[in-house]
Amino acid sequence: MTFSLTVPPDFRFAPCLDYMARSDNESLFEVRDGGVNRLLLLSGEPVLLRITAEEEQTLTVRVLAGAWKGEAARVEAERYIRDWFDLDRDLEPFYRLAMGHGVLGGLAREFNGLRLVGVPDLFEAICWAIVGQQVNLAFAYTLKRRLTETYGDSLEWEGRIYRHFPRPGQLAAAEPEALGALQLTRMKSAAVLDVARRMSGGALSREGLLALGSFRAAEEQLLQIRGVGPWTSQYVRMRCLRDPEAYPVGDVGLHNAVRLLLGLDRKPTLPELQALFADWPGWEAYAAFYLWRALY
Repeated sequence: MTFSLTVPPDFRFAPCLDYMARSDNESLFEVRDGGVNRLLLLSGEPVLLRITAEEEQTLTVRVLAGAWKGEAARVEAERYIRDWFDLDRDLEPFYRLAMGHGVLGGLAREFNGLRLVGVPDLFEAICWAIVGQQVNLAFAYTLKRRLTETYGDSLEWEGRIYRHFPRPGQLAAAEPEALGALQLTRMKSAAVLDVARRMSGGALSREGLLALGSFRAAEEQLLQIRGVGPWTSQYVRMRCLRDPEAYPVGDVGLHNAVRLLLGLDRKPTLPELQALFADWPGWEAYAAFYLWRALY
């Protein structure tokens, strides 16, 4: 089974793949030979897809393995991929704004066509943000891999094992000690389990957050979760809920990128960051993503 997706003219697959290939320890997809393989749950079944860009302005999606359930699976897969690569957003205003700015203009030219690669699954997005708190990126990837290998679905194809991040119900019954054995701290274990139980019980969902009518209201609900603070909530707004104005102003990586690009001998102050991002109203999320890309 193969199908195609039309992409906007300001989308380029190569810089997205380059971003996605930044860690050899990524456990949820595999970038190889000019494409990406990813295991998705479609109509409740694990299905391995390969995404390539063999023609201009078109993504080609091939089903490599798994129980493909026809049109329903295709619609679900297309929705996920369009969300993953933010394909329905017009980036012309962002590039017009960026090109006139000394800091962002160079990044917009260097990474032209890069989309804000998202995390469409809310549970994955929140857990990824939680495990990444106060650790370096390499160890965050290790923690995500351990969670995925221990609790997630998997499918073997051509001698390789592809994995899907655990569903909330697969983690909701886990004991904190079991997560501690994976080297999650006590606080992170409690937070992950809290999110798993809220989502498996229906008290928390992406659809529910978006239905609140504002990203601020969604953030207020996220902040009620144990272990979710301003950084985590902003990250989820940015990468999962697709709030174009979200950016984690307290992020160390963001500070390092700004320090590098401005040639500072210290980390930027909060007023300096606020003044900088004031130049990009409505595009703060993309500005932050491109600044991150300068580091990784």
